[in-house]
Amino acid sequence: MAKQTTLTNQFDLTGRVALITGGSKGLGKAIARGFVEAGADVVISSRSEETLKSALEEILAGTERRGIYVVADMSKRDDTLQLAQTALKQMGKVDILVNNAGSNVPEPIDKVTDENWDHLLELNLSSCMVLTRELVPQMKERGWGRIIHMSSVLGLGGKDARNTYATTKAGLIGLTRASAMDLGPHGITVNSLAPGPFMTDLPMTVLSEEDKQKFSRRMALGRWGDPREIVGPALLLASEAGSFITGTALVVDGGVLAHTL
Repeated sequence: MAKQTTLTNQFDLTGRVALITGGSKGLGKAIARGFVEAGADVVISSRSEETLKSALEEILAGTERRGIYVVADMSKRDDTLQLAQTALKQMGKVDILVNNAGSNVPEPIDKVTDENWDHLLELNLSSCMVLTRELVPQMKERGWGRIIHMSSVLGLGGKDARNTYATTKAGLIGLTRASAMDLGPHGITVNSLAPGPFMTDLPMTVLSEEDKQKFSRRMALGRWGDPREIVGPALLLASEAGSFITGTALVVDGGVLAHTL
C-alpha cells in the first residue's frame, strides 16, 4: 500500500534513486546533496573521476544513503548510453533524472563554429533526450518518475554571443513540454529549471567582471545565487510535493527576468 502523502513527508525521497549529470560540482552537486538529505540514493556523473570521487564522499557525508559515480562525457553518445545502463545495473532503477551537465562557448552569430555548435548541441540538448529515452521505460513500469532538465534564463531570453547556449536551453524547454504530454499518463512529470546567475564555475570563468556586475544590477535581489538555493526548487519538482507540476519551466533567477528596462 502506497504511503499517504502528508505535509511533513511530501518532500521525502526515501526509497528513490536519483541520477544527476554534472553532479561533481556547482548546481549538480548541490542538488545531489539535497536529494541525499531528503533520503534518496544517488548516481552522479562527470568527465573527471578524481573530482567525482571526492564529490561523492562530500555528498554522502553524515548520511546512510547509497551512491555511485560514473565517468561519462555527455558530448559522446556512447558515454551517455553507457551511463544509463550502468546506473540501472548498479542501482536497480532510476526514479529521478536531473539532466544538469552542460557548457557554454560564447560566440557571436557570425563567429559560431560548426565544431562548437555540434559539441554543445550534443552536450546540452541531445544527451538529455538520450538519457530520458533510455530511462523512461523502467519509470513507466513503476508508474512513477521525475525528469528535470536544467535549462536557463537564456532559454527564455537572450544575450549577445550566447547563440548556441541559448538555443540548446530553449530546446530543453520544448523537450520538456512535449515529453510531459507523452509521459503524464504514466505518472511521470517532466519539468525544467531555468536558473539565473549562480556562483558556479561556468559563469565565473566565462563572464567578464563587467558582465558579472551587469547581472547583479539586473537582479531584483541584487546578488548572485548560492548553489544551495537551487535545492528547494529541485526538490519540489523531484518529490510528491510537485506531483501536479509538469510541462513547465520554473525560473529561479533572483528576479533577472522581472527587469525589463
